[in-house]
Amino acid sequence: MSNTKKRIDRGSLITLCIILLIFVVTVVLENTINANSLLFTVIRKGAVYSLVAVSMNLLNGFTGLFSLGQAGFMLLGAYTYAILTIPNSVRDTIYYLFQGSSFHFSLLDIFQGALGETFGLIVAVILACICAGIVAAFFAFLIGLPVLRLKSDYLAIATLGFAEILRAIFQWEKLGKVTNGANALRGYPTFSDFNIKNSSGMIVFRLSSFVPLLLAGICIAIIVLLINSSYGRAFKAIRDDEVAAEAMGINLAKHKQLSFCISSFFAGVGGALFAMFASTVQAKTFTSAMTYEILLIVVIGGIGSISGSCLASFLYIACSEWWLRFLDNTMYIGGTQVPLLRNGFRMVVFSVIIMIVVLFFRQGIMGSRELPDLFRRKRIKEGKSDE
Repeated sequence: MSNTKKRIDRGSLITLCIILLIFVVTVVLENTINANSLLFTVIRKGAVYSLVAVSMNLLNGFTGLFSLGQAGFMLLGAYTYAILTIPNSVRDTIYYLFQGSSFHFSLLDIFQGALGETFGLIVAVILACICAGIVAAFFAFLIGLPVLRLKSDYLAIATLGFAEILRAIFQWEKLGKVTNGANALRGYPTFSDFNIKNSSGMIVFRLSSFVPLLLAGICIAIIVLLINSSYGRAFKAIRDDEVAAEAMGINLAKHKQLSFCISSFFAGVGGALFAMFASTVQAKTFTSAMTYEILLIVVIGGIGSISGSCLASFLYIACSEWWLRFLDNTMYIGGTQVPLLRNGFRMVVFSVIIMIVVLFFRQGIMGSRELPDLFRRKRIKEGKSDE
């Protein structure tokens, strides 16, 4: 028994060391190489997509509820974050088409006035992200009352319809004083605002890639703790067999609603982080295609694997935003244009790669395993060979 515990602890310890090393390497690279490198775009967007993918996996992979409403909850989170943190000094210029905004306060102004510029920024951003999650969870609770009675494809269609309706409502001109209609919201704090500057405004230490990793990492760690709790075991029981779970005393309606709200909460936080990444918020960005991207990441990583969702997020973003970008550039060899290499060809190749991965990795990259399991399996094999 003691040897088994040592193996388990060692697997978790190695995983923790890898995560800490990633944080350290990110900070070092960001302050040593060109800050405009696409590597940092991959890190920031990959961190955001990791959180949203894990939140979807909590619902689809661990509870067995097929929902396609992540883009809608991200939209709610992004708009909540932006509206609460836009400084009052620029609010009227952003809502100029509607003669000003219905909101006349800013969390950023309140906390920076009370705590100073640096600590006020940190507290305001954290509180706004929490509010973004709460708003998303509240709407999830309301929509979940009728929708969670549905199953399988019907639930997916209902949640997808909710996301599309929500996107249309947020572009409605009647709500212009709140959402700015179809126009973009901007001027709120972004990841670059966390860079440390000197008195003359020069950046002396960059943290714009470390911050999204940290925030997403904390949220994912909370989800991992939830999955390993009694509630997480109840979610898995519902996924495996609803009849058996109910016979064991699990309240199906309560736990489904809880899983749906928690998943939506973290999707809302992910929406706030996406707003910080994109620097602007506009409803037309949160289309159903975004939900399909997140679902694809979950499938590629492995349904029921947190590590797989995180790994697949960074691989997906790296391929789509960085590694295959050269395929969109026209190339000439000996004065002859290379066929097919033109704008848009990158996504064709990317789609072929995705098809190959799905065909040959039916369970995804990680299946239902987690990163510590790989090290534990290795240790067990080594122990057998030693004997």
